[in-house]
Amino acid sequence: MWRLKVADGGNDPYIYSTNNFVGRQTWEFDPHYGTPEERAEVEAARENFWKNRYKVKPSSDLLWRMQFLREKRFKQTIRQVKVENEEEITYETATTAMRRAAHFFSAMQASDGHWPGENAGPLFLLPPLVMCLYITGHLETVFPGEYRKEMLRFIYCHQNEDGGWGLHVEAHSNMHCTVLNYICLRILGEGPDGGKDNACSRGRKWILDHGGAVSIPTWGKAWLSILGLFDWAGCKSMPPEFWMLPSFLPLRPAKIWCNFRLVYMPMSYLYGKRFVAPISPLILQLREELHTQPYNEINWKKVRHLCAKEDLYFPHLLIQDLVWDSVYIFTEPFLTRWPFNKLREKGLEITMKHIHYEDENSRYINIACVEKVLCMLACWVEDPFGDYFKKHLARLPDFIWIGEDGIKMQTFGSQLWDTSLGLEALLACQITDEIGPTLMAGHDYLNKSQVRDNPSGDFRSMYRHICKGSWTFSDQDQGWQVSDCTAEGLKCCLLLSVMPPEIVGEKIKTERLCDAINVLLSLQSKNGGISGWEPAGTSKWLELLNPSELFEDVFIEQEYVECTASAIDALVLFKKLHPGHRKQEIENFITKAVQYFEDIQRPDGSWYGNWGICFTYATWFALRGLAAAGKTYHDCLAVRKAADFLLKLQLDDGGWGESYLSCLAKDRKLKRYMEKVIISNLTKEKKKVKLSICLVIQKFTPLDGNRSNLAQTAWTLMGLIHSGQAERDPTPLHRAAKLLINSQMEDGAFPQQRNYWSFPEDLYDTLFKL
Repeated sequence: MWRLKVADGGNDPYIYSTNNFVGRQTWEFDPHYGTPEERAEVEAARENFWKNRYKVKPSSDLLWRMQFLREKRFKQTIRQVKVENEEEITYETATTAMRRAAHFFSAMQASDGHWPGENAGPLFLLPPLVMCLYITGHLETVFPGEYRKEMLRFIYCHQNEDGGWGLHVEAHSNMHCTVLNYICLRILGEGPDGGKDNACSRGRKWILDHGGAVSIPTWGKAWLSILGLFDWAGCKSMPPEFWMLPSFLPLRPAKIWCNFRLVYMPMSYLYGKRFVAPISPLILQLREELHTQPYNEINWKKVRHLCAKEDLYFPHLLIQDLVWDSVYIFTEPFLTRWPFNKLREKGLEITMKHIHYEDENSRYINIACVEKVLCMLACWVEDPFGDYFKKHLARLPDFIWIGEDGIKMQTFGSQLWDTSLGLEALLACQITDEIGPTLMAGHDYLNKSQVRDNPSGDFRSMYRHICKGSWTFSDQDQGWQVSDCTAEGLKCCLLLSVMPPEIVGEKIKTERLCDAINVLLSLQSKNGGISGWEPAGTSKWLELLNPSELFEDVFIEQEYVECTASAIDALVLFKKLHPGHRKQEIENFITKAVQYFEDIQRPDGSWYGNWGICFTYATWFALRGLAAAGKTYHDCLAVRKAADFLLKLQLDDGGWGESYLSCLAKDRKLKRYMEKVIISNLTKEKKKVKLSICLVIQKFTPLDGNRSNLAQTAWTLMGLIHSGQAERDPTPLHRAAKLLINSQMEDGAFPQQRNYWSFPEDLYDTLFKL
C-alpha cells in the first residue's frame, strides 16, 4: 500500500538539502502497510474513479486524504448545517460551516507545517520521464513493478473516449500527448494491441487517422528524434551556439522566459550532439506503428513545420518558418564540419556549463519537470556514470504523486503556495484558540522555506535574477523565486508577526522581510504590472519567434494580474507595519500597479487570468488588489465594472462556473496584422508602430450545462466582498454562501469538481470555501 512521506531525505548519498528537506513530499510503496479494510477502501476509490473517469477527470487525492485522516484519527465533531430554501443564512450557520472546514483543513496539514497536494494534470509530463529512464537503462530500478503498474493506471484512466490523450486531463485529444502516451504504454510493457480497454490499438488508430507521428509538434519531434523514431533533420534548429550570443543582441538567452529558456537549454545540447538512443527492437516496431509510410521513405525536412490541427494553438507566420529553415541551412552544414565544428564543441561546452549551474542551484530539482528530465538526460549523455546524473536520479521521487487514478508526474510541487493561502484562510476564521498548533506549524514552515541567498557566483551571467528573501512555488531547495508566492508568504509572515509568539511562534526578523520587499520591487515593469519570475520588459515582437505550436505567450516574461494583486496586498500591509522602510518606493509601486489594472481591464469589466480559470480567477485577484490599495466601488470605475461583470454571471443556484475553454476561446480572425498602437508606458507624443503579436478577443465560456463550480463560486464571492457588495446588496452573496454551505460534506470538506486551477488540486475545494 502507498503512503506519503514528509520532509524525508532518505538514505541516498547523492541528495542534499538547504533546510533539512522541509516541504519535501514523496511516496513509497510498503507491501505491509495498511489493514485489509484500508486496502479495500483504496481499491474501491480506484474502481470508482475508473467508472466515472469521463464525468470527473481530476482525481480527489483520496489516498493521501485517507492516510492523513486515519493517522491523525480525525473525526468531525462539529455538527453539519444546511440552509433550507426560504431560510435566511445566520451568522451562527456560516460560522459553523467555516469551523467545520477549518478543522478538516487543519487535519490535512503535514508534520513539517505545509499542506501537501497534487500539482499535476498535463498529460505530456510522465512519458518523457519514462522515455529517459528507458534510454538510460534505469527504468526498472527507479520504478519497480508497483510503480509501473500505477503509471499504466494513470494512462488508462485519462485516455479519451476517441482513443487519444489530451494536453491535460480535461482536454480534447491531440497528437503530442497521444503519441507520447502510446510510446509510454509500449515501453511499460504493453503490446501493440494490449492495454486495458484496448488502449494501445485505440491510441494507435487515433494517431494514424490524424496523419501519423510526423505531425507531432516541435517538442514532440525532439523527443522522437532522441528515441530514434524521428530524424533531427525534421526538427527546428536549436543550435547550442545560442548560449554564446553576446548581451547586446536583441535576441539572447536572458531575454527568453526562464521556463522556456530552461527547456531549450538541454534540448539544444541534445540537438547539438545529434544524440539518438540505441535502436532497440521495440524502437523498430514503433517506427512501423507510428508512421503512415515506411520510416526510411519519410522526407524529414518537408515535415519540419507540419503540425496536427488538434495541436496548433499558436499558428506560425511563414516568416518564422523561413527564419528556422534559414538557421538550419546556413549554420548546420558548417557547424558540423571542420574547422567550424570547433565552434559547435565550444557551444556544447558552454551549454552544459549552464545546465550544471541550474542543476546545482536547484539541488537537481530544476525549475519544473519538463526541464528536469531533459537536464537529467543531458547529464547522462555527457557522462553515463557521473555524479551529475546520479544526483538527478536522487531527486526523481520529488516529482511523483499518487492518486486514485495512479501515478502522475507533477510539474514539481505547490507546497508554499498552498500553505500561504491556507494560513491566510485560517487566520481569517479568527478561531486561533481552536487551531493554534496549526498556525504555529505553518509559521515554522514559512520561516524555514524562505530563500536565504542569491544563486551562487556571478548569477547574472548565468541569466538568473536575485532570489534572496523570496519564496518559491514549492520548497526552498528548488530555489526559484516567484513573485506571487513571495507576496503571499510575506503577507502571512506579517499577519503572524502581530500575534502572540506563544501561539504562533517567534516572528521572522525584519531584515528578512525587507529582503522579500527587495525582490517584489525589482519585478515591477514600467507599465506597473508584476512579472512572475524575472523582470519583464523584453520587446514584444520577440514572441513572434516562439517555436512552440502548443503554447502561446511563453517566449518572453510578461506581467500578470494575479501576481500584481498579491504584491499590492503584501506591500500595503508591510507599509502599515513597517512605515519607515522604502515608503516612497512602495507607494509609487502601488500607484503604478493600480494604474496597470485600470489600463488592462477588458471592456466587459473582467481581467484575463493566467494561473487559474480564467476571467473569474483574475477578476477576484484584481478586486482584491484594488481593495488593498484603498479603491472602492464608489470612487473607482474599474471596481464598478468588475463587480457588474461578476454579478451578471451568477447562476440560478447562486454559484458561478467557468470552463477551462475560456483560456482557449479566442477570435483568431484578427490574428496577425500590422497596426499603429501607442506603447502603454510612453506619452502621446512618442507614438510608435509595432507588430501586434496576437490581437485576439478572449471569450468567457461557462461550464457545459451552465453548472456552477464551488471553488469559482468562492473566488467570486470573495471578489464581490472586496468590491463592497455587502453594503450595496448582500443578496447575491447570501445566495452564493447558501450553495457553499449546502455543498459541504460530512467531514467538513467539499467535493472535487471539474478542473478550475492551472492544475487540479482538490484541497483547494476546501481552502477557497473556507
